[in-house]
Amino acid sequence: MMKLLAKITLATLAAFACSPLATAQSYIGYVYPAGGKQGETFQVKLGGQRLAGINKVMISGKGVSAKLVKYERRLSNQDTRLLREQLVELRREIHQENPKRKKAKAKAKRKSMMMESTMMDTKMMDGAKPGGKKNAHSSSNPAANPETLALIDSIEKRLAAYVRRPASASLAEITYAEVTIAPNAEPGTREIRLATPRGITNPLVFIVGQIPETSRRPMYTQQFQVLGKEAASLRKRLPEEAEVTINIPCTANGQIGSGEINRYRFTAKKGQNLVVSVKARELIPYVADAVPGWFQPVVTLHDAEGNEVAYQDDYRFNPDPSFLFLAPKDGEYICSIHDSIYRGREDFVYRLTIGELPFLTGVHPLGRRTGRPAKVTMTGWNLKGAKLNTPPADAEPGTYQITATKGKLVSNPVPFLIGSQPERHEKEPNNSISHPQTVALPLTVNGRINRKDDTDVFRFTGKKDQKIVAEIHARRLGSPVDSMLKITRADGQVLALNDDHEDLASGTHTHHADSYVMLSLPEDGDYFAHVTDTARNGGKDYTYRLSIRPPQPDFELRATPSHAVMRTNGGNAVEVHIIRKDGFVAPVRLDLINPPEGFSCWNAILQPHMDKVKFGIKNSLGKAAGPVALSIKGTATVGGREITRQAVPAEDRMQAFLWRHLVPAQELQTVVFYQKSTAKKKKPGKKNQKSKTEKKPKAKKKQPAKAKSTAKN
Repeated sequence: MMKLLAKITLATLAAFACSPLATAQSYIGYVYPAGGKQGETFQVKLGGQRLAGINKVMISGKGVSAKLVKYERRLSNQDTRLLREQLVELRREIHQENPKRKKAKAKAKRKSMMMESTMMDTKMMDGAKPGGKKNAHSSSNPAANPETLALIDSIEKRLAAYVRRPASASLAEITYAEVTIAPNAEPGTREIRLATPRGITNPLVFIVGQIPETSRRPMYTQQFQVLGKEAASLRKRLPEEAEVTINIPCTANGQIGSGEINRYRFTAKKGQNLVVSVKARELIPYVADAVPGWFQPVVTLHDAEGNEVAYQDDYRFNPDPSFLFLAPKDGEYICSIHDSIYRGREDFVYRLTIGELPFLTGVHPLGRRTGRPAKVTMTGWNLKGAKLNTPPADAEPGTYQITATKGKLVSNPVPFLIGSQPERHEKEPNNSISHPQTVALPLTVNGRINRKDDTDVFRFTGKKDQKIVAEIHARRLGSPVDSMLKITRADGQVLALNDDHEDLASGTHTHHADSYVMLSLPEDGDYFAHVTDTARNGGKDYTYRLSIRPPQPDFELRATPSHAVMRTNGGNAVEVHIIRKDGFVAPVRLDLINPPEGFSCWNAILQPHMDKVKFGIKNSLGKAAGPVALSIKGTATVGGREITRQAVPAEDRMQAFLWRHLVPAQELQTVVFYQKSTAKKKKPGKKNQKSKTEKKPKAKKKQPAKAKSTAKN
């Protein structure tokens, strides 16, 4: 009976919330591990909130599938008290199943069970994995029912993971999924989401890798840190988990707890060119309740004697560190990773990769004109014999991600911009007004800040009242250039100057280091565009694209959130943001692109004074459907020419309690759910029949009285 009651309790804790009752927005804050190797099947853990009713795990792209394993809602104090009571009864039950053995070993085994139970209670926050060692109850009675032992183990794990006050309540609900990656799945970045009958979550980054991987044991929910008692919430690991031995090349998956340092020991040979690279902020770009707003990993390498041989806390302007390590000698090395100020939580997830792997640090030029093939050179590490994969010659204007392939290994991607106007390369010497490079407008110049304190100067001819735009693309294309752009007369008088120009379309950048100016020329004559690095840096990777042209009014759209939920024959709305370029002020008409059958939209127009508008989506379906991918477009007329731009799905994310960013997503997913009518229909019965017969006599009594009074009148 007790065993049945315990089963019912656990089922209630897991399945009660799985009934599709809530319609609040579902959310996932982390996935761990945040990726895996081609050809492998493994379990991932996702933390979030309002995940009741999960019935599907979605991963974008081909070659990757996932299925739900289990869901665990956040326990209350009453839940834990009930589970502890049932655990005591179940333990008592298995010790009563074999009285003879119990009498022979009762004293010794009772002491062992009490010691292990005490150890488990002290390690509940994040200690030994429950059931990982031989349990006292199983050793004291080998004849115990395996089903009972499994139930005990399940309850112990739930209790061990319990935290009364989580550090982040938005991460406290847990889901486990089994992911299978096909051997031929394309490596790179995907999106993972969870779906319920009444909703779909935000996406998180999920990466398909190519080299062997290892993963540390997942964290339990971390406790809230109380001022003055921070040590109580620090992550506690078993001694054998403090350091992990790996064979390179390898990708190590981990989570950083508060005050924690993860260490990995590996063997390298003298002269090996090892790329050490971390993905952390790339996995979760913004953490709302953390400063500076993301996990800031720090990587240190020590040799076997404990000498520091390498250190890195970023890669150029990217908070995720990457560097090349030339092994000075044969032997063992230890790689350590921690947060820069020793913060930590379940969503401080990382992927640390070590190996002789291809890594792109840049390409030159950073783009080309559409329809015109261009010779592109690459720089980086371990690229001997590698082939650069560029967009086809007829690719449409836009930003693409390109990689290098060495054997079967694919490098990290870098951005590549394809434009529509004429292009040419910068030529030295062009360092001053007296020695400029002459160019004709409109034009895009592919340049490079070759050395420290280098300035590139370009001369062009303009007419009075002619409007021009000068714009730099560098930081947005992965270049370390922090540009400074100014337009001057021949006498050196500055007409326009800009250091940083905010581009809201660049959702993951917090330093908008690319420059932009728009001005009207005061007179006919020669003018000069000066390009330099604000910090006076330079080098072979300090590349840029300078565009000088007439204004080209245009726009970009972002749709938030990247998921929508609606009832059958109902609707919902997403918010469409507009990013205006070169003084664009025309109205933009919004519509769906080739919507699936049963989907349509309400008319919506972004007027010139608006920066966003609600865009309504409706359906005429009679049954549940989804998730379904939808696309939104905006159409405007500028100078008699109609232009259409597709809205990029995005998530509105907060950084460090204050700043908001539109982080691009891959798809706009929509779920349609069916809701039964809540009105109760009266069934015919004796009571109903009786009530009807009671009403009729009353009506008959009133009618004669009314007729009688009428006769008197």
